[in-house]
Order: sequence, then structure tokens, then C-alpha cells
Amino acid sequence: MEVKRICIYPKDIQRITGKSERYGRMLLAQIKKRNEKEEHQLVTVDEFCRYTGLKIEQVAPFIAG
Repeated sequence: MEVKRICIYPKDIQRITGKSERYGRMLLAQIKKRNEKEEHQLVTVDEFCRYTGLKIEQVAPFIAG
């Protein structure tokens, strides 16, 4: 399955994990810190998958086009 977006957002993480949108924001902040990104920079789906250990094939269906 093809991912239609490059970036991942808290709402996507909420759909993937079943946790709150607040958890999604916290997880994105952790990923940014790990990747030495600035606050305004976006997290890619690939970075999210590497951080969480999930496969892109598992994540793609949850990401809205």
C-alpha cells in the first residue's frame, strides 16, 4: 500500500495507536528530539516507523490521504 503523505500528524498517531491525540503530540516531540529536529520541522512517516518499529505497510492504511 502506498502512503499518500510524507508527514505524520498527532491525529494519525491517534488512529494508529488508539491512544490520545495528546500522546501523539508527545511522541512527535520525542521523535523530533531523537532526530535533532527543530520545533517547526515536521516528522516523516518513515521517521515515525523507524522510531516505533512499525512497518510502513502497517501504518499506511491509517494515514488519511
